[in-house]
Amino acid sequence: MADRITAAVAELAQCLIATNRMMACAESCTGGMVAAACTALAGSSAWFERGMVTYSNQAKQQMLGVPAELIATHGAVSEPVARAMAEGALRHSQAQLSLAITGIAGPSGGSEEKPVGTVWFAWAASPSNAQSAEAPVFDVLTRRCIFAGDRQAVREAACWHALNGLLDLARKGSQF
Repeated sequence: MADRITAAVAELAQCLIATNRMMACAESCTGGMVAAACTALAGSSAWFERGMVTYSNQAKQQMLGVPAELIATHGAVSEPVARAMAEGALRHSQAQLSLAITGIAGPSGGSEEKPVGTVWFAWAASPSNAQSAEAPVFDVLTRRCIFAGDRQAVREAACWHALNGLLDLARKGSQF
């Protein structure tokens, strides 16, 4: 899996450099794994703007502006929270693209509705047209996956999936 992650980062870097764009990430269950993989590549400052590890609900609220009511209503591992995390990563950075990951890596913490291995992803892009700085509107794509394996396997699979999803988005521009 490490080789797949490294390859995805290298390809993402080339794509972002070629289009003069920066990325940001907001991570929960991966705990900075995406940011670490990105910054392991020399020259990443040309395309990697920042990474935010928002493991706790409070961190999601304080660092990304995720509303407490959203977490209370849907849970931290949910589509609305992943979406808000990706949007928050763009609002709190100079990046044009972002990814967000929130999930249950295990071995405990799962439920029937959200078993261990459940991960929600969101990828967001700032549209190229002008927008209000006070209330920007972003293009957002979300997806839920359930990964098998132990805690490390779930985290690595989530890292690769998030990077691969952002690579797909970067190739398409902000046209989902």
